[in-house]
Amino acid sequence: MAEFVVKIADERGHLQQQVEQGFSEAEVRDRFSQQGYLVYSVKARGVFSGGNLQGGGRKVKQSQFLIYNQQFLTLIKAGLPILNSLDLLIKRQKDVRLRSLLENIRDRVKGGESLSDAFAAQHVFPKIYTSTLMAGEKSGNMEEVLSRYIAFQRLALTFKKKLAVSLVYPALLITMVFIMIIFLMTYVVPEFATLYHDMGANLPAITLFMLAVGTHAQKYGPFMAIGLVIVALILWRWKATDRGAERIDRALLGAPVIGSIWLKYQVANFSRMLSTLLAGGMPLVPSLETAAASMSSRRVLNGIKDATVRVREGQPLAKSLEQEKMFPELSVEMIEVGESTGALSTMLNSVAEFYEEDVQTALGAAMALIEPLILIVMAVFVGGVLISLYLPIFTLGSSIH
Repeated sequence: MAEFVVKIADERGHLQQQVEQGFSEAEVRDRFSQQGYLVYSVKARGVFSGGNLQGGGRKVKQSQFLIYNQQFLTLIKAGLPILNSLDLLIKRQKDVRLRSLLENIRDRVKGGESLSDAFAAQHVFPKIYTSTLMAGEKSGNMEEVLSRYIAFQRLALTFKKKLAVSLVYPALLITMVFIMIIFLMTYVVPEFATLYHDMGANLPAITLFMLAVGTHAQKYGPFMAIGLVIVALILWRWKATDRGAERIDRALLGAPVIGSIWLKYQVANFSRMLSTLLAGGMPLVPSLETAAASMSSRRVLNGIKDATVRVREGQPLAKSLEQEKMFPELSVEMIEVGESTGALSTMLNSVAEFYEEDVQTALGAAMALIEPLILIVMAVFVGGVLISLYLPIFTLGSSIH
């Protein structure tokens, strides 16, 4: 998802400018229009855009938000009114940004807004959270829906941490290999080029090739780095467009091994979110719309949106998802069983647990193959460079004997 600078006005005519995440300018504009705001402009936020933004648009840390919700739930269970709970949490909140957001929420609630609308007006909290609050307000059971959301947050945070831990070593290994290659090609090889030039020795073709590559890498390295940065910025801006997001996501899902893991990760997230919303008392169609908006895959998001249209027309959820020909067959079958037995929320939890475990297993297997592959590539490359550089010295030594 990309970041967009949004300039809007509320029903009272108050202007505000902030940063919002979205897949395209049209998608962000439609989202704010549906919330009742007058949208003046939506512009992609790049490295060349700036300005002081009200609200900042930066998401609250998930771990920090989890702690806040746990404290908020404890105060509500103790019988404190919402305003008193907010006042107490604001006083104890050490993070300046979250404290300012909570102060704005408290002021809006004092002014007559509902708690869910006050959180939604900040545009930095997950939509699933504001929808959960709205369901709790309508059902009059805020404690239960907050407990379910906290359980969802804990599971999601634990799952992300496990994935991050499994990726640390490969990322570190790739970084070290990249640094070693740059050092060899921009420093070591040019030093050998100077040495052999002073000696005036006849060099093998492989050595001449390696010296030419190293000399050019040292000479044009800064320009290549600048070019890569420019290309990366262009790709980042292109990803913010509808066509770019669709193409990149299609390529990612079509990639061997990684594509399957990415799809299963999206299915697990979707199932967990939808289960939480349904258990909180929200109807199926609004729950699907909220879960779709939280997807980071553009193709999965569009697939859920299309399935939502069919569900609104009366088709079962499982059949609607099956027609997209993108969701795994097992997940569709499990959802169909949940619908037929009237236990859709419970079955969606089972789907999420199954695919979360599957993602961890598949990712572990992939890392087990990638790590030795990286080491082999590094050994072959470094060995090839060293052989090409030292071959003339070996040849010279044999000719002396």
